[in-house]
Amino acid sequence: MPHIIDYEHGISTIDSGFGRPQLAAIHLIVEDDRAALVDTGTNASLPLVLDALKAKGLSPEQVGYVILTHIHLDHAGGAGALMRVLPQARLTVHPRGARHMADPARLVAGTIAVYGEAEARRMYGDILPVSAGRILETPEASVIRLGERELSFLDTPGRARHHVCIRDGRSGHIFAGDMFGLSYRELDMDGRQFVFPTTTPVQFDPAAMHASIDRLLAHRPEAIYVTHYGQVRGVPRLGDDLHRLIDAHVEAALHHRGAGVERHALIKAALVEILLDEARRYGWRMAPDGLLRLMAVDVELNAQGLCVWLDSRE
Repeated sequence: MPHIIDYEHGISTIDSGFGRPQLAAIHLIVEDDRAALVDTGTNASLPLVLDALKAKGLSPEQVGYVILTHIHLDHAGGAGALMRVLPQARLTVHPRGARHMADPARLVAGTIAVYGEAEARRMYGDILPVSAGRILETPEASVIRLGERELSFLDTPGRARHHVCIRDGRSGHIFAGDMFGLSYRELDMDGRQFVFPTTTPVQFDPAAMHASIDRLLAHRPEAIYVTHYGQVRGVPRLGDDLHRLIDAHVEAALHHRGAGVERHALIKAALVEILLDEARRYGWRMAPDGLLRLMAVDVELNAQGLCVWLDSRE
């Protein structure tokens, strides 16, 4: 059975089963007898989604929308397979991402460039296309309706140029994909949550990321839903932390930009120190070795993304 966390306002988190428990979330919104899914996980997430719908007393025919925050494969890799079993659903995606959902060849190639072919296939399998007639492009200020519930789209680059966030008119909450960083539940302390930015390849843009975070904060949501992982509250404090940590990542990258073949290793080591400093700042209870294991992939990908960003500036 899928792991489900139920929140208020008909919103739930479904564990996508990607990587490890509570690493990547799919969010479910239920309004009366209609439902929408925010992000899809991978092909392997399909049975977990169907089981979650069944647990909620919902049929596949009751899902009206599959909403993508962006098209990176931990968020959208299962979209093609999922759409084949949700006959009434339309897929929403930023205009920059729509063509890649209809023809995912370049998306797959980009993933292979980051992870290598064998690892990309192990993690994501075969990426299926979505029929162009079922794709709804959602640029800035687009609105869809789930019954009487309005979901409005914010264009939020910085993580990727095709990233959108979704504001729920019922609750005022925001579904932020990767735009509001990573917040793993293992680090929660007495209900207090923490956040860490994601600068992974290949379109990290710090100025745009700062601006997008400020856009989210300007709506004053009581809660934000992040893919990694679930609902976060205390949004103003987390936003301040994100701004500070993004600046620290950029400073580390710029400090080592001329280091040649050692650049990646030095940036990665600097990110480890940023992470450990954050643990000391807030007194995280997880031991340093456990923390570094938990965040190992994220630190590696953040370092890769910062190197790509440095190269783009030349």
